[in-house]
Amino acid sequence: MHRGFHRPLRVSLAYSLADQSQSDDLVHHPLIQMLDAVERRGSISAAAHTLGFSYRHVWGELKRWEARFERELIVWEKGQKAQLTTFGQKLLWAERQVQSRLSPQIAALRADLERVFGTAFDDDAHVVSIPASHDDALARFRDTAVERGLHLELRFCGSLEALARYSDARSQLAGFHVPRSRHDLEGTIRRLKEAMRKSAAGADGLLIPFARRTQGLIVEANNPLGLKGLPDLLNGTFRFVNRLPGAATRLFLDAWLDDHGVSADSIQGYRFEEPSHAAVAQAVWSGAAEAGLGLESAARDRGLGFVPLFDEDYWIVCREQELATPGVEKLIAMLAENDWTDRLDGYEGYERPCPELEASRLSELLA
Repeated sequence: MHRGFHRPLRVSLAYSLADQSQSDDLVHHPLIQMLDAVERRGSISAAAHTLGFSYRHVWGELKRWEARFERELIVWEKGQKAQLTTFGQKLLWAERQVQSRLSPQIAALRADLERVFGTAFDDDAHVVSIPASHDDALARFRDTAVERGLHLELRFCGSLEALARYSDARSQLAGFHVPRSRHDLEGTIRRLKEAMRKSAAGADGLLIPFARRTQGLIVEANNPLGLKGLPDLLNGTFRFVNRLPGAATRLFLDAWLDDHGVSADSIQGYRFEEPSHAAVAQAVWSGAAEAGLGLESAARDRGLGFVPLFDEDYWIVCREQELATPGVEKLIAMLAENDWTDRLDGYEGYERPCPELEASRLSELLA
């Protein structure tokens, strides 16, 4: 038994950009192409001619792979027709098996790649990258915008990370949310803004109002525990699910605890964290927790109960020099269209931005 090359074999994939006449639905590997050509043509020189390479190149590559595999690929006998060894035949067989089984998936992958790369060659298409706090409506807007040639590359993260990326010039826009002013939440909102201001590290820019949305307690259907507000989280008789550090929703809860001089350990499940509003709702729906702080839309989508606590505005901050770029111009124009704002009003837990929310500055909002 041959025991060479006993290390685990890893497969990596690559693709090339070609014109339509060169395209097909296969994934090629240079070694397999050489083995196939040798089998069909019966000699190294004929295989090299078929592939458009020199004899020396094909011979050298075959020898290099033999050394790597510690097995022979070709029966090297002078004056004899070139033949594949048993191992070479098995490699060729394995590749043909993969191609025949996966050709539909490979064709679909190729079509997806061509569609995405086609955007780069379309002068009327625009790509805008936005690190942003997770938002259901923003994800839906992304899907709508594609139909108009606007491709939003959303990188969902916490509001603090989104603002930090914006501050460090790693992005020209960022999405985040801040609760609406309320007398009983003034201290909490002030602390939240302080954290955001530190994350933005002095960066400024114009604010584009995206939506108003409602946050509150996501609870089991019909709210069997009768929860009414944040103070109920402190009784320790049910399991809570939290958001990750850096999420504005988590910051809001932490600021509220600070304002009331309450330890986070007073909330059973405070250390149980999920990365998005949808994941919080899923934890409640599955029975892993009885309550979590999150969006009304996430609760309604899963038929859960919801206890509204506060409204907040979702903003997109943009550097002034970016306002004149075609992608941002199209983004702002689409957000103002009745088609989108009417659709936004129809999403549970959302409203269109209020008319009084004129474009203001990040520094003013976080002051």
